[in-house]
Amino acid sequence: MKPIESLIKDNVKNLKPCVHGAEVLGAAEESGLLPQDILDFSSSVNPLGPSKKALDAAKAAFSQIAAYPDSNSNELRQVIARQYGISKGNIVVGNGSTELMYLFAEVFLKEGDKAVMPAPTFGEYESAVCKSGIIPKFVKLNKAFNIDSEAFKSEITDAKLVFICNPNNPTSKLIPQETLSDIIETALKQNTLVFLDEDFLEFVENEKKLTLIGRIKQYPNLFILRSFTKIYGLTGLRVGYGIANEEIINILSCAKIPWNVNCLAQAAAVAALKDEEHLKVTRELIKKEKLWLQSEMEKFGSFKFSTPDANFFFIEIRKSGLTAAEIKNRMLKQGILIRDCTSFKGLDQFYIRVAVKTHVENERLIEAFKQTLKAV
Repeated sequence: MKPIESLIKDNVKNLKPCVHGAEVLGAAEESGLLPQDILDFSSSVNPLGPSKKALDAAKAAFSQIAAYPDSNSNELRQVIARQYGISKGNIVVGNGSTELMYLFAEVFLKEGDKAVMPAPTFGEYESAVCKSGIIPKFVKLNKAFNIDSEAFKSEITDAKLVFICNPNNPTSKLIPQETLSDIIETALKQNTLVFLDEDFLEFVENEKKLTLIGRIKQYPNLFILRSFTKIYGLTGLRVGYGIANEEIINILSCAKIPWNVNCLAQAAAVAALKDEEHLKVTRELIKKEKLWLQSEMEKFGSFKFSTPDANFFFIEIRKSGLTAAEIKNRMLKQGILIRDCTSFKGLDQFYIRVAVKTHVENERLIEAFKQTLKAV
């Protein structure tokens, strides 16, 4: 038989796994600690976990395991539609928001197309584009890690697809509304699709005023991504959804794999959306703890960061005398896992990311930073 490598499609042959946070099991193996003894600040999800109502709904759905799940997630789509005052036909549900990133690239990109994204940003956009056989074009953010509207617009000329994350991961920065609208309108004039990832927007104050969900009719080229992984805490169940005009949604719904979201995930997501009290408590906690963490981390003279818009801090540690990998290793020895951002395109080895968690956990983070930096 021929070598397996010779049978692989060219666009798949050179793919490499995207680096992520939340690698607790790997960190446990590396450090010798038990997974339950590691506090994960590398993953920016709800520190309170999922709603109890969502967990109860998932448990109740165990009775449905013998049957196929609803392949089109109709009940969940209906609840989402009511939430935003749109039609069920404007929504597609995926096995986590990452599935929809790959699906979108697979559906719309073909040989010779151009796909553009900022740098740094979430790494799976690049992987999704590369899997479709396209080499993405990166547009570096400015020194303040903001999108330069004019520079970005000049680079999206003749592009088929643009990926944008708002607020951006890993920088935790919102894109100004006028900049975002300017880019989308420029893209619309030249028939460029815009994939707008709003996965972290629900952690931001005035989220309902900032989301572009209400403008999908105005922007027929716009696809908006949302997730149940982040603020809803259904991370392990893998549920995400996209919102766009019905023509885009119909195409994606036909192209997705059948039964892509299991019955437990669908039931939990429906209940999570309805539990407004859990969201309220979560947002109040994040707001309070973000302020506390910022005041504490400002005391470290070797840390440089802007006030975060999302539920995580993006920190330059160049003045600490340590690299991100070194700080990560020293923190892990104390049972704290943080995100080394070196793997993000456009960043060097002097940036880290840490999530906002509960007060007791945040106190442990600060104490571990004190011990780590004192040892330099």
